[in-house]
Amino acid sequence: MTLQQADLPEPSADARAASEALTQVIAAEIAARGGWMSFARYMELALYAPGLGYYSGGSHKFGGHQTGGDFLTAPELTPLYGQALARQVAQILAASSPLVMEAGAGSGRLAADLLLALDALGCAPEHYRILELSGELRARQQATLSERAPQFAGRVEWLDELPERFSGCLIGNEVLDAMPTHGLRWNEEAQPEVFERGVSVEQGRLAIAERPATAALLAAAKAMPVTAPYRGEISLAARAWVSELARRLERGAMLLIDYGLPRHELYHPQRDGGTLRCHYRHRVHEDPFWFPGLSDITSHVDFTAVAEAGFDAGLDVLGYTTQANFLINCGIGELLGPEVGDGGTATGLRARGAVNVLISPNEMGELFKVIALGRGVPEPLLGFARSDRVHAL
Repeated sequence: MTLQQADLPEPSADARAASEALTQVIAAEIAARGGWMSFARYMELALYAPGLGYYSGGSHKFGGHQTGGDFLTAPELTPLYGQALARQVAQILAASSPLVMEAGAGSGRLAADLLLALDALGCAPEHYRILELSGELRARQQATLSERAPQFAGRVEWLDELPERFSGCLIGNEVLDAMPTHGLRWNEEAQPEVFERGVSVEQGRLAIAERPATAALLAAAKAMPVTAPYRGEISLAARAWVSELARRLERGAMLLIDYGLPRHELYHPQRDGGTLRCHYRHRVHEDPFWFPGLSDITSHVDFTAVAEAGFDAGLDVLGYTTQANFLINCGIGELLGPEVGDGGTATGLRARGAVNVLISPNEMGELFKVIALGRGVPEPLLGFARSDRVHAL
């Protein structure tokens, strides 16, 4: 066990038992596949296996230390985040249809904040649809909306699959980073050029095992600005998801907010080893096999790949910038205001502190990016009016 692992809080007996059950499921599938599975498949099971995966097992994920969550997302920090985002959403709805669709709605805080903020702007959507795979999270979202925005309960609908067609605004906040990713190793020698880093069972434990990359992965890997030897990730799932949504979007835009980088920065030599990270009780570790199902597993988003997937499916790249620039363009400073941002009150101090985390370069401001992909929406969009970085993709 590494020192980093030793610093992690000890899981409860019930959590350990659930993780062991998931490990047995994974090991059985590895055996059925001939002793090896892709890391993307392992990540899919670790996060989404019915009843046992991280997002489907019922444990508390979102929130601060006091709530027992594993990480804190932007909507959990302050309603000002949703209020600023609502200004951009309102512009998109005005150019398309009064529909908001949120992918992976977490605790439901963003949905509640958006509905209230859009209503205050005079453009509450007729329909708010949530794409959510986790039954436990659906229940939590329903509870949050009932508590914070009960007047809109009749407008919210949960979807089991993507609609065949839709117009309006789709929001994906920290969705792409948790999509299954393939692990790769670029080899110095000519043949084979690229190995896929998958999962096997060695001496009763899950372990990394390699094999030559498939044709699809090899084609994707050749497009990466990598100097071998190098280890990193490629998420074919994220590309496919964006492409599928783009195909179904008739008019409107997708706003995707996540941590990541353009391709030339993501595959920089300094990032040799990849960006795969695990989150447990507000601690970050790098062992995806530590009690499978108990940690979130993420990797940085390749925003160049996201832009390419949307563009190739017929969408326009409407903007790309940092979260800080986006929120400032959307007027989060004005929303803070003297009555809320008064440093002399506890409420003001909390609000200012939360906004600082959202926009500070040393916090979420630079690490998180926002990209807009759309069809039939006039530019410029509010959130990208200044400091648009599409040229950097």
